[in-house]
Amino acid sequence: MPITILELQAALESGSTTAVELTQRALERIQNEQGEGPACFIEVFAEQALEAARASDILRAAGLSRSLLEGLPMSVKNLFDVAGYPTLGGSIVLEDADPAMYHSVVVDRLLKAGAILLGSTNMTEFAFSGLGINPHYGTPSSVWQRDQARIPGGSSSGAGVAVADDMSVFSIGTDTGGSIRIPAAFNGVVGFKPTAERIPSDGTMPLSRSLDSSGPLAASVECCAIVDAVLSDQAYIPLLPSPLETLRFALPDAYVLEQMDDTVKEAFERSLALLLEHGAQIDTIAIPEFAQLPYINRQGGLVCAEAWALHRELIGSNESDYDPRVASRILRGKEMDCADYIDLLDTREAWIAAVEARLNGYDALLLPTVPIIAPRIADLQASDAAYFEANALILRNPSIINFLNGCALSIPCHADGQAPVGLMVAAPAYHDQHLLAIGAAIEQALYA
Repeated sequence: MPITILELQAALESGSTTAVELTQRALERIQNEQGEGPACFIEVFAEQALEAARASDILRAAGLSRSLLEGLPMSVKNLFDVAGYPTLGGSIVLEDADPAMYHSVVVDRLLKAGAILLGSTNMTEFAFSGLGINPHYGTPSSVWQRDQARIPGGSSSGAGVAVADDMSVFSIGTDTGGSIRIPAAFNGVVGFKPTAERIPSDGTMPLSRSLDSSGPLAASVECCAIVDAVLSDQAYIPLLPSPLETLRFALPDAYVLEQMDDTVKEAFERSLALLLEHGAQIDTIAIPEFAQLPYINRQGGLVCAEAWALHRELIGSNESDYDPRVASRILRGKEMDCADYIDLLDTREAWIAAVEARLNGYDALLLPTVPIIAPRIADLQASDAAYFEANALILRNPSIINFLNGCALSIPCHADGQAPVGLMVAAPAYHDQHLLAIGAAIEQALYA
C-alpha cells in the first residue's frame, strides 16, 4: 500500500523529508517514460508545484502548517477547473476552450489547505464509462499484471493509478456511477464517494447533475477522511474505528452477488468471514429494488438524459471528435422526453425511500465493489460488444449507491499477491462520518 498522510506528516515534521523532496520524487515518477505517468496525467504543473512546495517548507519551518495536507503532492481529475488552464474533461473537443478564470471550489480548498497540486489526471472522456479507456490521451494500466495491460477502471482512471504508483499521495476524482470506487478497487487503494451534496460542484465539469459526486482516492480510510474534511470545509476530527462487535451489516441476497469471478468471490467471502470472527453481525436480506434498476433505467436513465442536455450543442457540431463509445451513450439521452424524465425523478424518490426502509437498523451495506477483476485493455478496445458488456457489469454494483444518493467506500480486501479486489461498504445519504468510522474498523480487521 502507498504511504499514508499521517506517516508523511510525521516524516515532514521530523525533518526526514521535505515538501520539495516529496514533490520532486512524485514528478520524477510522473515524467518517467517507462512508467504509467505519461498516460496518467493530461496536464503536469511542475514549476508551480515546486514553487508551492518551497513555500510549504518555509511555512512549516515557521510553525505555520495549514492542515494535515500541508506539503503533500496530490492530483485532481481533468474536469476540475484549474485557473489558467482549459478544463478538457479528457476530451480533445475542448482543446480550444478558454482557460478557467478561477479554481474550482475543490481545488481552491485543497490549495488553501497546503496541498501541492502536481497536475490533472487522465479519465474516460467526459467521465462517461467505468472502464477508464481513453483513445485521445492513452490509457494507463492498472497495477495488476502490468505485462497484460489491464484496465485502470474509470472514469477516474489516472487518479487510481497515480495513488497506487506513488505519483500522488491522494487524488480527487468524481463518481457518477462508481468512478472513484472502480479505479480504487482495480488498483488496490481506498476510494470514498461522499454524499453528493456535501462537496460543492462549482467549477467541476458535470456529467449528471443528479448523480455526480466528488471525493478522494488514497492509501487508507483515514487518509480519505482527512481529505474529505478539507473538501467539505469541516474541521478534521481524528477517526475512531467503530467496534466491529457493535455493528450490524446488511448483505443483499442477490443481484450484486451475481457473475462474481472466482478471485472476487474468494476475497469477498474471506472478508465476510473475518468480520464475523471480529464479532460483527451480518444479515443476508432481500433488497428486490436493486434488481429493478435495469428496468428503471431502460431508456438510459438520468445519466444519459442529463449528459445529452449538457452536450447536445457540442456533440451536434463535433461528434466526430468524440470517443464514439462515449458519444453513443450521450446520444441515447435525446430519446427521453420531458414526461419520462419527470417520471424517472419521481420513481427514484420512491425507490430511495423503499431501500432506506430496508436498511433501517443496519449500520452499513456490504457488497463487492466490482464482481470481476480488471479485464485486459486490448480485449475491450477490440470489440464494442465486449466493451459495453464489461462496462455494464463493472458499473452495476457501485451505481446502485449513486441512485440511492448514498455514500460508500471501496476498501482493498484481496490477499497479498492476488488481483486487487474492493469491498464496498455503503450507507444512505449523510451517514458519511459513521461510514468512515466503520470503514476504518473493517480496514483494521482485514489487515491485522
